[in-house]
Amino acid sequence: MADSSFDIVSKYDKQEVANAVNSAAKEIAQRYDFKNVGAEVNLSGESISMKANTEERCLAVLDVVKTHLVKRKVSLKYLDVPEKPRVSGKEYKLDVPLKEGISQENAKKINKLIRDEGPKGVKSQIQGDELRVTSKSRDDLQAVQRMLKEADLDVALNFTNYR
Repeated sequence: MADSSFDIVSKYDKQEVANAVNSAAKEIAQRYDFKNVGAEVNLSGESISMKANTEERCLAVLDVVKTHLVKRKVSLKYLDVPEKPRVSGKEYKLDVPLKEGISQENAKKINKLIRDEGPKGVKSQIQGDELRVTSKSRDDLQAVQRMLKEADLDVALNFTNYR
């Protein structure tokens, strides 16, 4: 019997992110505490841009965006949030890039975790910014998926190409 396999990737659903940012923008436009503070949020390419006239308001906009992302089941681990907003003229701006792909460092951690704690006979190999996990038993592959979902990793994981 041939080996079964699946890929571990870190890719966010671009449409869900766009929907979350749009609904957050609508909420910000309607909320009383954001009136006359120049609060704004939009999605530009691979980054979410926010601005407001104070640092606190800018961070509040970020909080609204995070809330809408969670409602849409998009992991906050995709966000690469800077320490604090930057000042640009009279307003504060916050550009939050969206991270995709598994870094070499995280791939090595996941590989080691599978080797040390995973079932025997499960092999994993790094392929660029994703990992391929193979085994003769599909049950072992499902056990690896459960283990990785429960592990507290710095990166959001998706499982694809299950065969």
